[in-house]
Amino acid sequence: MKKERLNEVGVSNEGYRMKIIEYNDANDIWVEFQDDYKGRVHTGYKNFKKGNVKNPFHLSLYGIGYLGQGEYKVSIKRKVTKAYTTWRHMLMRCYDPYYINKKPTYINCYVCEEWHNFQNFAKWFYENYYECNDEMMCLDKDILIKGNRIYSPKTCIFVPKKINSLFIKRDNARGKYLIGVSWHKQKNKFSAGCNILDENNEQKRIHLGDYDNEFQAFYYYKKFKENYIKQVAEEYRNLIPRKLYGAMYRYEVEIND
Repeated sequence: MKKERLNEVGVSNEGYRMKIIEYNDANDIWVEFQDDYKGRVHTGYKNFKKGNVKNPFHLSLYGIGYLGQGEYKVSIKRKVTKAYTTWRHMLMRCYDPYYINKKPTYINCYVCEEWHNFQNFAKWFYENYYECNDEMMCLDKDILIKGNRIYSPKTCIFVPKKINSLFIKRDNARGKYLIGVSWHKQKNKFSAGCNILDENNEQKRIHLGDYDNEFQAFYYYKKFKENYIKQVAEEYRNLIPRKLYGAMYRYEVEIND
């Protein structure tokens, strides 16, 4: 059987041609996919005959992402890893039409080709992930480079949820005025206001005054927001990467934000 089955060729359920390159017994064989990647998978002969062998280079997630071949696992002891969950959510934000329809701020965002391969992303993940004050950690793409729309090793960084919330824009709820500005009908003036987080990390709206001019109201919002970001940066100074601290200190609110 060993001689007969070695070099046997089949087709997987995903449509890939595959060949047995090592046959030890019916439960211990190695299959190589006959494509440019030459991915190798350890499996059993029954799975091979049924086509139940997954090509690690198959574009299995949103037609973009693939698991690749290497040391990084999707799950360990049946528990999905943080690296895989983060990778999957990143691809979802960029390539899932349903998600993008709900969150239009992700229109025209994409993931660099290197990170289409889960193995490459996972390596970067374990080299850069950290935890801070038991907060949820968020993968951010546009604090280091304002306005950036690509997820990549050079543009991304992990940030605590409190910091991430400082940079979330709610365009749908904002109305037609400049960021931080609303119209107060009773006072017939432009109001400036900014959301901050209280000691329980709950959103709290701070009123910054009423003004005759929309641009004047924006100016006071801009001044407050930039100072508040610096204040939070100081709070986290010894807990976050230096480049994140620096980006927060350099951050400027612009009139077209």
